[in-house]
Amino acid sequence: MNEPVDDPGEGVLELRVEQLRRESEAVLSVTLADPEGGLLPAWGPGAHIDLELPGLVRQYSLCGDPADRRTYKIAVLREEDSAGGSAYVHDELRPGDLVEVGGPRNHFALVPAERYLFVAGGIGITPILPMVNAVEAAGADWRLAYGGRRRETMAFLDDLAELAEPHDPAGRGGRVGVVVEAESGPLDLGALLGRPEEGTAVYCCGPGGLLDAVEERCAAAWPEGALHLERFQAKEYAVDPASERAFEVVCARSEITVPVPAGRPIADCLDEAGIAVPTACREGVCGSCEVKILDGTAEHRDSLLSRAEQEAGQTLMVCVSRSRSARLVLDL
Repeated sequence: MNEPVDDPGEGVLELRVEQLRRESEAVLSVTLADPEGGLLPAWGPGAHIDLELPGLVRQYSLCGDPADRRTYKIAVLREEDSAGGSAYVHDELRPGDLVEVGGPRNHFALVPAERYLFVAGGIGITPILPMVNAVEAAGADWRLAYGGRRRETMAFLDDLAELAEPHDPAGRGGRVGVVVEAESGPLDLGALLGRPEEGTAVYCCGPGGLLDAVEERCAAAWPEGALHLERFQAKEYAVDPASERAFEVVCARSEITVPVPAGRPIADCLDEAGIAVPTACREGVCGSCEVKILDGTAEHRDSLLSRAEQEAGQTLMVCVSRSRSARLVLDL
């Protein structure tokens, strides 16, 4: 199994589009490589990259082979209400084009476990696919439930079909369950998660509704830390404007104290004070602006850290999160 790879650092790579491939009716995979043929930063299953497109930055999970240091592969769903990212990839991107890429970063890394349950909805199969390949190569016990609205929209079914073949003389298989909503209804989360399994790590990625439902079921019955999920879109946080208050951010290494007024992002105030922090998504989902907390109590509003990580209070995302204390000391 591939070990999780830490963020190799800041910096942007200029990569060339090597191949575009239709993976389903609405999903296009993009293979990227260094124009000079050089090795790319290492990554592990669950990692994503920032793809810089005209006027915006989007995060896409890597779905290729981590052992292949020559290429990165992502898969992009054409969104019906695209703000420009997926439409540009599908309509404008061509082999030979140069694009800027940040990362890779991994907040969805595989952890050692006795067994694995993977739950993917739609394009959420992208970070799950290299995970399944990794645990299969390691000989681990695993199952996958992959749901989609129509079979024609579901990517990588051929790849999964190879893994679904029986692996023993008795013909027992069934490790890959493909659930097509138009044919048999949605994923049965009650059957998948109704009985907690000690020693099982649950990995889930997909639409917000699926993630919320899985999170609710696991919080009610599964052991703490069993669930690992990744969101493509930020959670909605109900914030009372009357409760917003000002605070100070102390940048310990820079020896600068930055006032943060009510209603203003920490990242903006830091930038105005000359403290540069990368902010790729500005929504608390990519992890580019994660900063270590040295003192004080954060009010977490990101969609990336687990509940346990938020309660531990070791880091925060400065693009969306705030402070519960009057003074927050950060490793900046």
